[in-house]
Amino acid sequence: MTIDTLVLGIGNILWADEGFGVRAVAALNERWRFPEGVALVDGGTQGLYLLPLVQSARRILVFDAIDYGLEPGAVQVVRDGDIPHYLGVGKMSLHQSSFQEVLSLAQLSGRAPERAALVGVQPALLKDFGGSLTEVVRGRLDEVLATGLAILAEWGVPAEARAAGEAAPLLDPSLGIDRYESGRPGEAEACRIGDARFLPHAAAGEG
Repeated sequence: MTIDTLVLGIGNILWADEGFGVRAVAALNERWRFPEGVALVDGGTQGLYLLPLVQSARRILVFDAIDYGLEPGAVQVVRDGDIPHYLGVGKMSLHQSSFQEVLSLAQLSGRAPERAALVGVQPALLKDFGGSLTEVVRGRLDEVLATGLAILAEWGVPAEARAAGEAAPLLDPSLGIDRYESGRPGEAEACRIGDARFLPHAAAGEG
């Protein structure tokens, strides 16, 4: 299978701002329609499993949360050969390969995309298990989507606005950002970041 243009969202929606890339590509799918040959994909934390998909694409646009050491919410665009020089926010497990590693392997195989662009956002918070996007990062979503659409337009890929509710969701409905946020237990019900109110008692064998 050959894909003309792959639009890929990378990240883990269970770790607050780490899920930004996935939220971005899901929002793009919800709001815009693209021609045949354009694939919008939730890459999640699939790591090396994404390699065949990347190898099959002529061009690739990636949304991700990337640690540039900038102010939280800062948007950065990196293109083509500069992408492997930037490191992501880190691996959530020893089995998770970064997208930069996947792209580098595609290049080594001789089957890398002709053009590549990464639109990244500096995260504000990562270690919040079950958390959604922080306010500052979520506030950059429209800007990031506009940046992505501009890059696609440069590549000759048109976008047509969808009517509300027209698109089949990219994520399972239970993971939609509004439903996901509204269903999250409060801090009194769930331990999230080594909560001092719970862990010392558990370590001491108390109720």
